Amino acid sequence: MTFPREDYRALSLYAPDRRPAEVDLSDNTNLWGTHPEALERIRNAGVDDLARYPHLYADTLRVAVSRRFGVPRECVTTGAGSDDVLDSAFRAAARPGAAICFAGPTFSMVRPLAGMNGLEAREIPWPAALDDPSRLLEADPALVYVCRPDNPSGALAPAAWLERLFALVGAQGPLVVLDEAYADFAGETLVTRAPELPRLLVVRTTSKAYGLAGLRCGYGVASPGVALEVEKSRGPYKVSRLAGEASALALLDRQGWMARTVDECVSNRGRLRDALERRGLDPLESRANFLLFRAPSGSAERDALALRERGVAVRPFANVPGLGDSLRVTVGPWPLLERFLEALDATFGAQKEASA
Repeated sequence: MTFPREDYRALSLYAPDRRPAEVDLSDNTNLWGTHPEALERIRNAGVDDLARYPHLYADTLRVAVSRRFGVPRECVTTGAGSDDVLDSAFRAAARPGAAICFAGPTFSMVRPLAGMNGLEAREIPWPAALDDPSRLLEADPALVYVCRPDNPSGALAPAAWLERLFALVGAQGPLVVLDEAYADFAGETLVTRAPELPRLLVVRTTSKAYGLAGLRCGYGVASPGVALEVEKSRGPYKVSRLAGEASALALLDRQGWMARTVDECVSNRGRLRDALERRGLDPLESRANFLLFRAPSGSAERDALALRERGVAVRPFANVPGLGDSLRVTVGPWPLLERFLEALDATFGAQKEASA
């Protein structure tokens, strides 16, 4: 027997540049902090929260999702972050060697997760997919993945386009996995549609809008049959008691903290987009909590390194269709974005002087 298996050997560790930076705008987390009700629950932790096993399948979180969106509890599955839900869904829906199709560029973990589960990843360029959603079905895939809003672009695929895709899939086609990690910033969700459609799983997270990335807690909503199979795939005890109960409180958002921070984020997103447009950097229109814009020098890696040397971290992306090498910046409180703009001007102003 060969260890590791041949199709697994080519995988590498996920390893973005995570060196400390004075202002970290690279990972799309909530830069306003952590949901206060969740933080209070963690501060009041007791012995049983740590010494005993949690609920088998995160019942408290499942109930909170049910109440928040008005969906049946049996339609909810959970995991240690939305990545865990995606991984479990990929494993449950497709045998090794099957295809997973997705519109790209998109979330960078889709290919690794496909590889971990022995799936063949097939990417369809976003323009082609948007022109005709049947392009996502040409390879007879077991799974179709759609990120909405997309990462790294922030674009929101039209609801009518999704309905066309669902109609093509029908009741016997591939499982459509709709990743809504950033949907809170878009003001649109298909969570309530998921229980009605036999081939749809909507996946969401508390890592972004709720400020709980460190807890690693996510969930999915689907028909009862799909939710059950994903639960079986991921196994028991994946969500810790503290993570599940803190996330449940945050999700219900009884005091409106998340809603207020999202409103401020959306406002700042518009201000930052205007600022980048004035600098001629062609930011894409985004419905998420980040913006993607053209790398000033034409090299994303070099520009990200130059900004990091001035204390500001952003995420580089190479060869983005229609934009070229690009940088992604997380939207946060305006003083942090002012610091980013100052570093941007200082860095590339100095570069222009040096090349003059």
